[in-house]
This record gives sequence, C-alpha cells and structure tokens, in this order.
Amino acid sequence: MTEENDTGPGGWQPSVRYPDPAVISLDPRFDKYRLPLAGVERLATGCRWCEGPVWFGDGRYLLWSDIPNNRIMRWEEETGQAMTFRAPSNFANGQTRDRQGRLITCEHGGRRITRTEYDGTITVLIDSYDGKRLNSPNDVIVKSDGSIWFSDPVFGILGNYEGYRAAPELAQNVYRLDPETGAADVVADGILGPNGLAFSPDEKILYIVESRGEPNRKILAYDVTPDGAGLSGKRVLIDAGPGTPDGLRIDVDGNLWCGWGMGDPELDGVVIFAPDGTPIGRIALPERCANLCFGGRANSRLFMAASHSVYALYVNVAGVAGG
Repeated sequence: MTEENDTGPGGWQPSVRYPDPAVISLDPRFDKYRLPLAGVERLATGCRWCEGPVWFGDGRYLLWSDIPNNRIMRWEEETGQAMTFRAPSNFANGQTRDRQGRLITCEHGGRRITRTEYDGTITVLIDSYDGKRLNSPNDVIVKSDGSIWFSDPVFGILGNYEGYRAAPELAQNVYRLDPETGAADVVADGILGPNGLAFSPDEKILYIVESRGEPNRKILAYDVTPDGAGLSGKRVLIDAGPGTPDGLRIDVDGNLWCGWGMGDPELDGVVIFAPDGTPIGRIALPERCANLCFGGRANSRLFMAASHSVYALYVNVAGVAGG
C-alpha cells in the first residue's frame, strides 16, 4: 500500500492551484457545495479494486474493501497511514455502520451480511432467505429504525476473483432485514443487477442503482411505504446513458453523489445529481469511482473508493446518517 504522496495510477498528482479544476459545476445549484480552497487528495493507492468505504469518526479512521485482495483496509486521519484492518475479509464489499456504531459488512465469500461487535467478534446477521443461500450481498445501508437494507446481485459468484464461483439460488433482490428478530423480506425485485442503495434525508425515498439495466444503467427511485418497511412506486430517476453508476450517498439537501465511470475515461469519478435527477456537478478522477461515503469532523469530507486508490475532497455540505 503506497502512501498519499506517491504518484500511483496514471501518474496522478494533486492540483497545485485553487479552485481545483477536477471539481466541476454543471449547474449553478452545485456552486454552493464547492469549497474554493479545497482540492482532491489521494489518501492511498495500490489496491486491486476498492469498494465499501465507511467512516469511523470516533476513531478518526476510514475503512474500505479491497475485494480481490480479500482484505479490508484502514486509513488513519491522524497519521495519514494506510494499513490492513482485516485479512482475510471473506471478500468484503459494501459496508456501513448501524445506529449503535457497529460495522455492517457485505461478504461475497460468505454470501452473507455480518456485524462486527464492539469486541471484534463477527456475528452473521443473514446468509440465506427462504432456505436458499444469498447470492453475493453488494451494498448495505441502515435506516433510522435500525433495519438493514441490502442489495444481492450475483457479481461475487460469477468467478473466483471477487469471491467463489457458484450457481445462484435466488433472484437478484433488495432485502430489508430486522437485526433483532432476524426476519428478512424482499422489498424490491425484478432489478437487473441491484447495486448501490441510499435513502433520501427524510427516508421517504429509496434510491437503487440498476447496474445491468438495458439499454442503459439507471438509478431507480421508490417510495417507502408509511410503515417504513416496504416500497412502492418504482420509477426511473436517472438514465445513466454511457455512464456506469455504482455506489451512491445522499447529502442533507437530498443531492445524490454517485460513483461513476468505466468505458470513457472522461466519465471517471463522481457525478452529483439534484433530487430531481438533474446532473449538477462532477468530480473528475483518473480512475473509476466504485463507491463513496461522507465523513470527517463535520461529515462533510467525501471519501471516494476508486479502482486502485482512495481519494478525498472537502465539500460544503454534510452527508446524511445511515449510509
């Protein structure tokens, strides 16, 4: 794992001038979120495929998954150093924290959702549904009522690079799990490659990335039912066109911050959408961004897990809790 001052992929170097030209306004609505004296920083590089960033403010560190290397990495804000947090990680992918601060992890290898307890032990929350094994849980979020919502595509069982090759036993669904009772329900089905998940700030809308949509990938929006336990009103909020959305997180104003890239290198990075689906901003990176999270002292530092590296940018808005 190389450190932040190394050049790394593509000979990347931070901008020497402000404002950073990598932070691009596409709409005047984005201007207030840009900090003119903040630029994109690379915190670490040397991974095979970065995913699942999650911030631990109480410890001032970031965790993220390096899926093919079968490890979870840790970057410390105080020292600026990156190191291995857990290896093997059971091919961990998406991660978040529950409302008690515990780490929740999607594991391709175990085809399960786990919780890391305060003493470091690992509790399996779910690994099957209706008597059949899950596929390969991908992304996960926690609602304010403590329920755990996760996507379960087949990506991690398609080969032996990000997990173990296996035949799927279930359709590709999105689930809601009650961690207290262990009861799980399918809340969304019929999605081609369900991937990133995020709630709107008021938790009345759930956004789901359809990462194998035809002819284009999409970001779907659903209304959360009044009891908070189901979904209705499926609709396409964003047609990604040639883009490849992956993970996403929401700020307190309801904007969607989406990992983006693959194909045209001009699309690599993060695209920011207003709640109405209009693209308002972009953060250009030299690598595809798979997933991201907010963190830092005011929850206003954006951490971006790109292909080989992790980047960060201070922004003028905070992320919502639970992602």
